[in-house]
Amino acid sequence: MSATAEQTAPRLTLTGITKRFGGVRAIRNADLRVMPGEVHALVGENGAGKSTLIKILSGAEALDSGEVRFEGAPVTIRGPADALRLGVATVYQEAQLFPELTVAENIFLGRELRTGGRIDWAAQNEHVVELLERLSLPPSYATRQVGTLSAAHRQQVSIAKALSHDAKVLILDEPSAILTDAEIEVLFTAIRRLTAAGVSIIYITHRLDEIFTIADVVTVMRDGETVGTYPAAELDVRRVAELMVGGVISSGGGARTVADAEPRLRLEDLASDDVFHDVDLSIRPGEVVALYGLVGSGVAEIASAVYGMQPVTSGAIRLDGTAVRPRSPRHARDLGIALLPADRKREGLFSFQSVAFNVSVGNLPLFRELGAWMDRRQEREVARRLIGRLAIKTPDEDVAVANLSGGNAQKVVLARQLVERPKVLVLAEPTQGVDIGAKEEIHRIIDELAAAGTAVLVATSDLSEATRIADRLVVIRAGAPFAEFGPGADHAEVLAAAAGHREEAGPGEAAGSGGATGPGGAAGRRDEAGHLEEAS
Repeated sequence: MSATAEQTAPRLTLTGITKRFGGVRAIRNADLRVMPGEVHALVGENGAGKSTLIKILSGAEALDSGEVRFEGAPVTIRGPADALRLGVATVYQEAQLFPELTVAENIFLGRELRTGGRIDWAAQNEHVVELLERLSLPPSYATRQVGTLSAAHRQQVSIAKALSHDAKVLILDEPSAILTDAEIEVLFTAIRRLTAAGVSIIYITHRLDEIFTIADVVTVMRDGETVGTYPAAELDVRRVAELMVGGVISSGGGARTVADAEPRLRLEDLASDDVFHDVDLSIRPGEVVALYGLVGSGVAEIASAVYGMQPVTSGAIRLDGTAVRPRSPRHARDLGIALLPADRKREGLFSFQSVAFNVSVGNLPLFRELGAWMDRRQEREVARRLIGRLAIKTPDEDVAVANLSGGNAQKVVLARQLVERPKVLVLAEPTQGVDIGAKEEIHRIIDELAAAGTAVLVATSDLSEATRIADRLVVIRAGAPFAEFGPGADHAEVLAAAAGHREEAGPGEAAGSGGATGPGGAAGRRDEAGHLEEAS
């Protein structure tokens, strides 16, 4: 924290904030105090009230009661323009930028600097260069098209745009959700430069481990109220999680017993052009296998191929011993393969339709009566049953999915896959962007499905998740299986394997002990062509 953060006067104070949407109470008596030059983490489960509080601060929503003070004076924020005039700017998870325009054009879009009626490009670029220097970005970026930049740099351009409004309070809403570890460090470096200059940061994240790298103070919200505010140095991940859910978090799943049965799903020498190759993998009924790899490793594409969304150029997919080749998601469903896609908003949800509609839409033949007519009563009954089973927080099945929190919307997509129990369930980033409570619930559901005999394939970039839920963890590197780990794998060893290094198994070390093994169960390494060799 910079010296300015040690000042006693808060920059921003919210006291007794209350907000209702119809009959739903989103926030009740919430408090927040942010100091100059401070990184203030705001955490809570999906639906805890974080987003509503931020919308009130950014002017997107009006509070019902309570008080907002900025630098000691009471203020009224009626809209986004009021917030920006005060110096409160928000940067959202998905950059609100136009990829075809330059960085300078994006930053000044709609409020261009003009001289004699014409846009003063030189003055704009000069001002943008100053903003970029504050974030350690090259001056040449001012004239670069945003679409040519990395995700981390696009995020920094969004921050530069916020700073162009002379922001004193910068709200970062899930800024690291789509970034790699290296890009997150770039973001953190930019944040540290800003706080050193006295800018206050409100940092919203579901990645609790980030708190202890970047935050000075943590405010926890639960059920629309602030539980408390704590120095980050006095907390750890488990304590934050327990404050969020109001109870004790289990330390992880127990060992699962998988029947010694024939594979439910088997991939044999599966390949897809230059995307992935030599994929040999089997999953038995009741087994959870996780695919893990760095960005561009081919993990997502392998999972998509099982569901018919990624073309397969060679090899075989076998379901209960029979060769199949899913041609489309619909064909895969007919075969008994279900998918939870990674991009739920674009690929999995009809946001303005009801929960019941979203549950039934992928299973319409089951709800038809007398040919083309829908059995609405059955549709609602099934939706209610799955709402209860998955603990989806919604007043009823008629509520539009757009009104649910992110974690609950995610569970709606999962509910659609469970109308009929699938033989194989493919989960792509199953808990990306959800809070610790929703993550625990989704993991519980995965455990239940496996216990009932479903073969589960998880493609994830969350290493903690992979080691928590998987019976076997397969590291994918350069499009092919590189190493395999059993339950309780050491994170450092898995990350080393993902980067291309594997510790050879010691004498007597077997698959399942946490050590690295080849995909066939024996320790091994890959030759120059990428093929697995048996360890000598």
